[in-house]
Amino acid sequence: MLVEGGAVAWIGPDEAAGAWTRGDEEVVELRGALVTPAFVDAHVHLTETGLRATGLELSGARSAREVLDAVAGAARGGSALVVGAGWDESTWPGGEEPPTRAQLAAAAGGAAVHLSRVDGHSALVSTALAERAGLRGLPGGEGDGPVRGAAHAAALDARWEALDAASADAARRAALRAAAAAGIGAVHEMSGPSLAPPGDLVALAALAGPGSGAERAEGREALPEVVPYLARALREPGEVAALVAELAAQGVRLAGVGGDLAVDGALGSRTAALREDYADAPGERGVLHLDADAVRAHLRACTLAGVQAAFHAVGDAALDVLAAALQDVARELGAPALGGRGHRVEHAVAAGAHVVEVLAHLGVGVSTQPAFDALWGAPAGTYERRLGPARAALLHPFAALAAAGVPLALGSDSPVTPLDPWGAVRAAAFPHREEHAVSVRAAFLAHTRGGHRLAGRGHPGVLRPGAPATYAVWEAGDLVVQAPDRRLSGWSTDARSGTPGLPDLAPGAPAPRCLRTAVDGALVHDELGG
Repeated sequence: MLVEGGAVAWIGPDEAAGAWTRGDEEVVELRGALVTPAFVDAHVHLTETGLRATGLELSGARSAREVLDAVAGAARGGSALVVGAGWDESTWPGGEEPPTRAQLAAAAGGAAVHLSRVDGHSALVSTALAERAGLRGLPGGEGDGPVRGAAHAAALDARWEALDAASADAARRAALRAAAAAGIGAVHEMSGPSLAPPGDLVALAALAGPGSGAERAEGREALPEVVPYLARALREPGEVAALVAELAAQGVRLAGVGGDLAVDGALGSRTAALREDYADAPGERGVLHLDADAVRAHLRACTLAGVQAAFHAVGDAALDVLAAALQDVARELGAPALGGRGHRVEHAVAAGAHVVEVLAHLGVGVSTQPAFDALWGAPAGTYERRLGPARAALLHPFAALAAAGVPLALGSDSPVTPLDPWGAVRAAAFPHREEHAVSVRAAFLAHTRGGHRLAGRGHPGVLRPGAPATYAVWEAGDLVVQAPDRRLSGWSTDARSGTPGLPDLAPGAPAPRCLRTAVDGALVHDELGG
């Protein structure tokens, strides 16, 4: 592969390379490594991801006592704010409840404490942080347990206010470097109130991307690209246009208005909106953060403004609201008008047959997170505890979405799950329920080309002459063709099949290791050297 001026100039066999070279090129011998298009992570929270690297990592905690001990250890450093994430009480034995605010306050010695649950849709807070955030009387802040809803948003805002500019910049850089090291060339940043500190998208726009040759010569660090989304519910086309123009004047070219614009919450926090009660909490059906009128108004406004709308919707009741709004706007404005905007939905975890049909008919794409199934979809896992086996078996219908022609892109929702694109491909091809599986190749294309298409960027997402030289180099074993149907031959190394091989991602097989990542020809991660 010959790269010139940030683009792929030629691809072909070694013996034909001489006709395309001048003799002064830098030559990098790959020694059998695999070259692919760089991955696109279609749902991330960069600043939050970077902060998780320095805060308390609580995914390994198996009791309230272990959480409290971790908080006490962090507080001994004298910090006025203890931040952590990753706890998941559904994995604790005996149905133990999370620590109370008073217990956290005692462990922290009076320091403010904010500990996000693993799904990011609820948190534990100490008495000091609850007072700083003004949680008293806010919905979701009742009692002494995890905060949800409006109280959760207020607690997040209080935490962001305590973050200084230098720490925020370091967090953004750390997250983008981690993405580059994972073979990711672009990320879809899902920003919005409470999701990131004020001014986050403007700071990312100034920081991210490969930069020009002159900028790199002056010492600017080349980093993966950031495709920005902003979660703000709007009602009029003029409001949408004004927001897009306002951000453009600050150097931010919004790909869409929405993204993590939450119709509901998450299953683990019991805030995903359901038609029926949670199996482990009779009487609870989650929370609708946006009602039908708000979803319909935002969708209509974005369609008329010519801007992509994007919604976070997880539970079946939330997806019903979204599907109904899509049909209402399509009846008013026409299906072609709606379909031409390339609207998208994040997660769509509980999408049933009717929702899948509506999405396919109206050209609405889905940004899905297969690692959720890997993490929570096992028998007796979080999904089954929340919904029971029958309803849990219907979640993450990757195969049904793909078969219907719904545009798919894969993401991590980092820091909820790690920046691990091959892991996501593996999880989509080998989910806990075989009926939801897609082929490794289909998942790979959704995690490369699909991410560009879902953002409407016009980027081909493939390596061919004239395409951007955005690629990753991998240390990988044998390349195989893997079928999603376990009744068929699971793999083949026969080149006569005509299907390009990919690394063996069967459960237990070692994951490929990224050796180099380039964005528009600029190296953002490199272990190869010249």
